[in-house]
Amino acid sequence: MDRQDFDPVSGRVLHLLTNSLPHTTSGYAQRSHSIMLAQQEAGWDVLAVTRLGYPVQVGKLLARGADVVDGVRYRRLLPSRLAPRMDARLQQQAEELLQIVLEFKPSVLHTTTHFINGLVVRAVAEAVGIPWVYEVRGQLADTWAATRGSQARASEKYRLFEERETDVMRSADLVVTLGHAMKAKIVAAGIPAEKVLIAPNAVGGAFLKQPVDAASARRELGLAEDMLYIGTVSSLVGYEGLDDLVRAFAILAPKFPQLRLLLVGDGVEAPALREQVRALGLADKAVFTGRVPRELAPLYHQALDVFVVPRKNLDVTRAVTPLKPVEALASARPVVASDLPALREIIDNGGNGVLVPAEAPGELADAVSVLLADEERRGAMGRAGRSAVLAERTWAANARALSTRYAELHDENEEYE
Repeated sequence: MDRQDFDPVSGRVLHLLTNSLPHTTSGYAQRSHSIMLAQQEAGWDVLAVTRLGYPVQVGKLLARGADVVDGVRYRRLLPSRLAPRMDARLQQQAEELLQIVLEFKPSVLHTTTHFINGLVVRAVAEAVGIPWVYEVRGQLADTWAATRGSQARASEKYRLFEERETDVMRSADLVVTLGHAMKAKIVAAGIPAEKVLIAPNAVGGAFLKQPVDAASARRELGLAEDMLYIGTVSSLVGYEGLDDLVRAFAILAPKFPQLRLLLVGDGVEAPALREQVRALGLADKAVFTGRVPRELAPLYHQALDVFVVPRKNLDVTRAVTPLKPVEALASARPVVASDLPALREIIDNGGNGVLVPAEAPGELADAVSVLLADEERRGAMGRAGRSAVLAERTWAANARALSTRYAELHDENEEYE
């Protein structure tokens, strides 16, 4: 793209996103919104722009060109026609984004995995001469490989995906990621450690408020109050290991007649999980809510006695730190999780929860059983987890860290010029 005359305004940041609220309610969309809301509350002028064609391309045919959610502004790139080829669409997206950048005049551009977003933002940032940030939220090549067997990691597609991600990270002015395991993988790819900022999954809003007791949460949600509940709030996908949770539940159910399984969320594994529960004769003791409104998520966390994260042992789960267990800890609920590097960053084994071997339903059932039998211990773990999250993992703290690094990038950019 040709170099443009440009006079950025300090304190303005533009985010390019793959998807967003209110049309998508994924963890990705929630994290983006939380970061931008915290930045806005810290005094930044924030604008979000979503990828070319979104959300019409995901079936939201009547979507408007703009939305405002909690005061955060979202702009849509919805041209009358999309270019027919991928390279032409990249150029089209860059040109559409450039026009908004020239109008908004941000001092920094911020985008997220995967590399397509990075390619577009890099081109626009170079055209206007401002720094840009690449936020690595997942190891997407590993996510792709996780459902395709061990041979996928040796494939040409996997290698090219990794190379393109590394190229984008190398050219960004700052790389942001979720945790130490992910940072280690980024540094191993050749990115200088000092260029990588950890902005962990965190909490804000309703999760900062004092949680209610489980019975009150259940009453508000229409759940039976006098039961014991284990479960999760999650996407129902294979790598989450929820089939192992169902197996553990089958072991526990005879020992705890009042025990119920609560699975909050939706995903491709939902039908198989429902069938697994039915085949085990436990359909009357399992609650599948499907996707729920985001304002109800804190109550579902608080309705549980034990929050379970039974993730499979895969490259992607070893590296990527999930959001939902952080929200569970903020809700003062103990977490039982697979003993994987990314989850060790959240769970203090014996302190705010328990770590067990991945893909071991028997050992998962044993750990949950101990907690179900000891209400006092559950309460102590819950209090410890909430205290640590409020001290170390808030969106406001992330916004402050990003502001500091943005300012450093701005100063470096001025020196370079």
